[in-house]
Amino acid sequence: MLCRCRRVAPADLGRAARGWGWAGAGAARRRVSTGWSPVGAAFDARQQRSSVVGRSTGLFGVPELSCPEGFQEAQEKALQETERLVRKAYTTPPGPEIVMIFDQLSDALCRVADLADFVKIAHPDYTFREAAEEACRNIGTMVEKLNTDVELCQSLKQLLADKKVMDSLDPDTRRVAELFMFDFEISGIHLDEEKRKKAVNLNVRILDLCNEFLMGTHLPNKIDKCSLPEHIRCNFIVDGNYVQISGLHADCPDDLVREAAYKIFLYPNADQLNCLEELLCSRNHLAQLVGYNTFAHRALQGTMAKTPENVMYFLEKLSDRLSQRTQKDFEMMAEMKMKINPQNTKLMPWDHPYYSGVLRAERYNIEPSLYCPFFSLGACMEGLNSLFSQLLGISLYAEQTEKGEVWCEDVRKLAVVHEKEGLLGYIYCDFFQRADKPHQDCHFTVRGGRLRENGEYQLPVVVLMLSLPHSTRSIPTLLTPGMMENLFHEMGHAMHSMLGRTRYQHVTGTRCSTDFAEVPSILMEYFANDYRVVNQFARHYKTGQPLPKSMVSRLCESKKVCAAADMQLQVFYAVLDQIYHGKHPLKISTTDILKETQEKFYGLPYVSNTAWQLRFSHLVGYSAKYYSYLMSRAVASMVWKQCFAQDPFDRAMGERYRREMLVHGGGKEPMLMVQGMLQKAPSVEDFVDALVSDLDQDFETFFMDSE
Repeated sequence: MLCRCRRVAPADLGRAARGWGWAGAGAARRRVSTGWSPVGAAFDARQQRSSVVGRSTGLFGVPELSCPEGFQEAQEKALQETERLVRKAYTTPPGPEIVMIFDQLSDALCRVADLADFVKIAHPDYTFREAAEEACRNIGTMVEKLNTDVELCQSLKQLLADKKVMDSLDPDTRRVAELFMFDFEISGIHLDEEKRKKAVNLNVRILDLCNEFLMGTHLPNKIDKCSLPEHIRCNFIVDGNYVQISGLHADCPDDLVREAAYKIFLYPNADQLNCLEELLCSRNHLAQLVGYNTFAHRALQGTMAKTPENVMYFLEKLSDRLSQRTQKDFEMMAEMKMKINPQNTKLMPWDHPYYSGVLRAERYNIEPSLYCPFFSLGACMEGLNSLFSQLLGISLYAEQTEKGEVWCEDVRKLAVVHEKEGLLGYIYCDFFQRADKPHQDCHFTVRGGRLRENGEYQLPVVVLMLSLPHSTRSIPTLLTPGMMENLFHEMGHAMHSMLGRTRYQHVTGTRCSTDFAEVPSILMEYFANDYRVVNQFARHYKTGQPLPKSMVSRLCESKKVCAAADMQLQVFYAVLDQIYHGKHPLKISTTDILKETQEKFYGLPYVSNTAWQLRFSHLVGYSAKYYSYLMSRAVASMVWKQCFAQDPFDRAMGERYRREMLVHGGGKEPMLMVQGMLQKAPSVEDFVDALVSDLDQDFETFFMDSE
């Protein structure tokens, strides 16, 4: 698409500064500012945060966005700029300028769409969210119209057909030109006028259905309180005569509470079921309209996997290799359940997350409260800063925000500075819990990097969103090991955005294939579990005592407990996603497909009158691509073992990592980037071997004797 909006980890597009007043966009701001302060102190609860300084501005320094109505003004400016650029593209002869115009066109649309995509989800003010939602819808409609504009496409076709001109283009420009043409093709540019209009309408309808489905995935279910035993009602929200269930309560030690939550929260909602089935039908119809067998075939163009057949081969191979290990894991969980509750010994889906956690805790004593004092947020941020400095020559500095620049006073702004190249971009850290804030950790690109017409580089701007607890007067924000790992994961996305240095914003940072986009973030999880890295920052917030190596070792070893069953669950989700977006008889309901797939690819029984798929929010953002987590983990595992396991601070390897994998964004074939880093092209069997070997890996081999 001309504007590729996608949220990661679970939306990543570029932003132009021209006509916007972006804070810090000018070249003069690239020098190190005396107003910057150490990153750890910015997140240290014991430091009182100063009030914002300077002039009043709008969100992210965009003057128009000082109020919700500003989205309308921003949208109108973007559409006016779009019209000007489209007219220019119509009359420009074949040459590199055409590609530049297309990228400017994409940037003009994205400068609204990306920012609005974040605001509609994260802003605490409903009026801002509503205005952003409307902007997303209107820009999305315009994008779909442009993607089926025959005259606009013709200007690009003329360039691609001129072999002499194409041969004169540099590789980046040639690839971006081909990507733009690919986006036209999957939108049905080759269809007659009536069918093109149909494709546009389908795309717009799909956007609306995606929003509707996402909202439905989070809605609670209610049941008459008399239907639940009185002694478990206290675990849920009681609303008059009803009990409200808003989650699975997976960590609750009471089997009956987990069972009730599972059956009630996952009870099928007719409207949500219809929404999902219409969404899948619309996607299938669109794919076939533009010439693909299935939506999965359309979605997987340009990925590492390339085809749904390759994805299923990978998932089936992995499932076969996991089979015996998964069965042993389920047997261990069943034995633990029998030990704790002899009256109810059959292992059920609501038992998996709980009893796997019990087994880990019993074997390795990994109670989170033992670890939290060593992982204050400030210490973790300093740890990331130290790692990036040694590995990539990058430092993080806290920068004061202006009035109106952030959507919540808890948001911190970080400047990312390279030791030789200067300021690389900004990270807004929306880390703390608040009412109505989504609980899913996410990375958003608010502005992508690109080389401007005047020769300056447009600095990327991203947001990292977590849901960490607030500090108190005496205790800083303390992270569990899982929270710490998630922080490292999201910072991996941020560094991908910061270090990508593409000429065109269309392929900036994480705007690459989904199955490659997760590699840098998952790779950071390996660093987060290496004692040599952890030892540099994990200190008890009161005593300053370092986290003992034995505790890190226990934590890493504990992750292998029931890891096969956990991975098998991911395989099940990924296969279900493929089947939903592949060929299947429309008379079969999504719930019947769920039941059949669960029996074949998971191993725990389907529970009647439940519809887990209606809570599967990734069917929106990762449609036909949920396998990406597994494939990206396989690549990250290979990169870690081959390149960083021996020395996680190897600067030469860090530079190679940036050069081969981070700098290109989506401007290079993903498998070529992997091949450049590993010095070989991995096969499906290599991916499977990497994942399975992680289950058996002795983590002690990763650790140097640092005690």
